[in-house]
Amino acid sequence: MKYQVQISKIVEEAMLRKPKGRFLFLTLTVENVFGEDLNNELSRLSEAFNRLMKYKKVSKNVIGFLRATEVTRNQLMDTYHPHIHVLLFVSPTYFKNKDNYISQDEWTEFWKKSAKLDYRPIVDVRAIKPKNEKTSDIRSAILETAKYPVKPMELNSDSAKVVDDLQKGLYRKRQIAFGGLFKQIKKELELDDIENGDLINIGDEENPISDGEIISVLWNHERQNYYVR
Repeated sequence: MKYQVQISKIVEEAMLRKPKGRFLFLTLTVENVFGEDLNNELSRLSEAFNRLMKYKKVSKNVIGFLRATEVTRNQLMDTYHPHIHVLLFVSPTYFKNKDNYISQDEWTEFWKKSAKLDYRPIVDVRAIKPKNEKTSDIRSAILETAKYPVKPMELNSDSAKVVDDLQKGLYRKRQIAFGGLFKQIKKELELDDIENGDLINIGDEENPISDGEIISVLWNHERQNYYVR
């Protein structure tokens, strides 16, 4: 909820400042890794993404971006699939000529180079196309696209190793980050940290805590269910 509130405010302000800017959704992937390698791989991907954003043809087009790292699990192979979703706000000249436009093949080669891969990775890039040009529809399309990095992972009673892998793999890793104009606007709006800030007052409600009864629930391992204390 907090993620959506903040990106909505940032995108709205960015569109006011750069009304002719366009939005892209970029997904960057690498091959799966085992749990013990996840932490190092996430660090490597973060460094690779920073190199990607500094490439001349990328940096001259990108006005602002939101980077979100997602980790999914291949249960059959017992491996993890770290990948990066990026909401890109690009210059209106991006689609006008080949000197600015970056094709999917070029994005793929850029990512292969920045991540120092010895194989061709799967990279997907697409323009966000709302039904019409009304601001609300553009924002809705962006939020619909940008929600994917926060999909939950299904866990069960046999998931102790998965939880351990994720806890160690994601330790001290920033999964959501802003850059360029988005980062500037976030600072100007004095929005706190999404991951470590206030997770009760998310920013769009005056009285987030009701006067209702507070109850405590505990997990019963034998029954595999919650019960009220």
